[in-house]
Amino acid sequence: MKIVFIAPFGIRPKGTLFARMLPLAAGLQALGHTVTIVAPPYTNPEDSGKVETVRGVLIKNVKLGPSNKIAAAAFLAYRLFRAARLEKPDLVHLFKPKGYGGVAAFAHILLKYLGRRLPPLFIDTDDWEGPGGMNDLHPYSRAERIVFQLQEGWLPPRAAGVTVASLALHVRVLGMGIPAEKVHYLPNCVDAGPSGIRTVVRRKLGISEGAPVLLLYTRFFEFSQEKLHYLFAEIFRRVPAVRFLVIGSGRNNEEELLIRAGGETGFSPALILAGWVEPHEIADYLAAGDVAVYPFADNLLNRSKCPAKLTELLLAEIPVVADRVGQIAEYIKPGVSGVLCNPDDWREMADRTVELLLDGAKGQALGKSARSFLLERFRWKDAAAELEKFYLRQQFSSS
Repeated sequence: MKIVFIAPFGIRPKGTLFARMLPLAAGLQALGHTVTIVAPPYTNPEDSGKVETVRGVLIKNVKLGPSNKIAAAAFLAYRLFRAARLEKPDLVHLFKPKGYGGVAAFAHILLKYLGRRLPPLFIDTDDWEGPGGMNDLHPYSRAERIVFQLQEGWLPPRAAGVTVASLALHVRVLGMGIPAEKVHYLPNCVDAGPSGIRTVVRRKLGISEGAPVLLLYTRFFEFSQEKLHYLFAEIFRRVPAVRFLVIGSGRNNEEELLIRAGGETGFSPALILAGWVEPHEIADYLAAGDVAVYPFADNLLNRSKCPAKLTELLLAEIPVVADRVGQIAEYIKPGVSGVLCNPDDWREMADRTVELLLDGAKGQALGKSARSFLLERFRWKDAAAELEKFYLRQQFSSS
């Protein structure tokens, strides 16, 4: 088959294309299909109109249009729709039922209703966008929130099939009245890539080999900042030699709040803020850690997510202490692939983290087991094979 993936934004700097679309596309191509990704590169305007190949997958960045949001929506949606059609695909798969791609999908469905011969359209959702989800997280205008909510509710029921990244999203999509056979559970998976080198980042940041390093790989909005401050203060009190290596950047001055809390409670000497890290450097940064903490508030947004950062940590053989929320419990089997905690019990997370920091042998064994667990159950090549079967079932049922 010839398949077109419509991306929600450009390949840089956001990670959705690298974390989800590219490995799926590469997996489908390994099965003999041809996949082209069509992207609106408003997040990386320097790629406007650029064609590139990444991991053997062709990516076509459409040309950007006017800066006015309303005009840009029509312009980019048309260009996405046209670029997808020019590939003469056997099917089109839209990733995220919102934004410019969502408008292109609306046109696709409408034209099919009007009798145009177009390939089946599939929708992928990896977040809840409406109230309680991404609409509440981002500073969208009221009009944008209304449009995104309408797109999320209108597009999936009219698609040939829907793929969902989490069990919580599976339940919500079924709640739209979509038949179960048209919904496919497609969690984020991993490939067994090369491991990072432990000493590279430790030397770069001046961390001694013997210092226990606690990783926080985050975007900060997934949890209460007060909880993070409590955890760091309590862990530092009990393990004074610890170093907190924070990878990622916040949206609302979370780093400044963390620095201030460190000064007030005393853990400042242990705090190392790496900020946003280039994708090719992530493996070395993760390899520098001994234990990772993964706080996750119990809300609709988090229950619907499929945290790719968690899979990266587990793949890197880092023992993870995480909150028992949503999809996290699919990746972490207590005592086998990590540690799960009650999200409301801050002390429990601190206790379990300290245990692993003080028992390096136990942490290493748990990290190795986590990687094996992940590779046994969540491989992109297996996910691509199951997605292929789903495509064929839906095409056959609609023919």
